[in-house]
Amino acid sequence: MENKNYTITYKGALRVKMIHEKSGTEIYSDAPVDNNGKGESFSPTDLLVSSLVSCILTIAGIHYEKKGIVLKPINCDVKKVMYPAPRRIGEVAIDFDFGENDFGEKDKEIFKRITATCPVTLSINSEIILKTNL
Repeated sequence: MENKNYTITYKGALRVKMIHEKSGTEIYSDAPVDNNGKGESFSPTDLLVSSLVSCILTIAGIHYEKKGIVLKPINCDVKKVMYPAPRRIGEVAIDFDFGENDFGEKDKEIFKRITATCPVTLSINSEIILKTNL
């Protein structure tokens, strides 16, 4: 395969190694304790939720950078709720802490729009309930 983006290898014991070929960055996933794993790393569904929040923050960074505004750190507390039968992510709650950024209602509307339209949001199952503090 030419120009591969990732190499992903099952390592055994419900652990998977992922290598980003361009950077050489390695990450691992592990099955969660409630699904036969050790919970020693992000689970695959943790990675999906982390990708969602990372996408939102990255798109926000791009938006403000284009306006000549440098964002100060933004922290997010995230809660993922798993649903049974079939096992899947049912809800994601994101609590944005904008820290020292001087954001008003217009900025919160921008974040709402970014949250609803970032590529990861548009790629996940529309039945997932997405809640925020915006």
